[in-house]
Amino acid sequence: MDTPNGVDRLPDGPVRRIFNAAGQHNLDAMMAEFADDYVNTTPNHPSRSFTGSAQVRSNWSALFAGIPDLSVEVSDAATGTDGKVWVEWGSHGTRRDGTAVEQAGVGIFSLRGNQVAAVRFYLEPVDQDAGDVNAAVRAIAGTGSEGALR
Repeated sequence: MDTPNGVDRLPDGPVRRIFNAAGQHNLDAMMAEFADDYVNTTPNHPSRSFTGSAQVRSNWSALFAGIPDLSVEVSDAATGTDGKVWVEWGSHGTRRDGTAVEQAGVGIFSLRGNQVAAVRFYLEPVDQDAGDVNAAVRAIAGTGSEGALR
């Protein structure tokens, strides 16, 4: 039977322990799973990439403090032949100012020993008001509002 937050879909090991700890807002337990020289690569926002577990602590401390009801949910997961763990996941909650926040995406976790050494991070805010697929294609293609790609 699946757990409500889907963590049971993750393989035993550091990635599962991270998501369990995040669900409990247990920052120290989360941090035990990251290598000190952890590398976070954010391909969609390269300037957000960083190295070092201290930044992980800073990020999650701010999230837990600013979104007291923050919850994480694993939608799906897979382990590659190279030992990487692919996780489709999201988070949601309400900021202290009453603003609802929701993110969704994928993280590709690389392990070294029994810790997470790196993640390729593709988590993004959910944008409910961005328009339909046609508007998105027009915006990317630069075709304006006429709708026809030329």
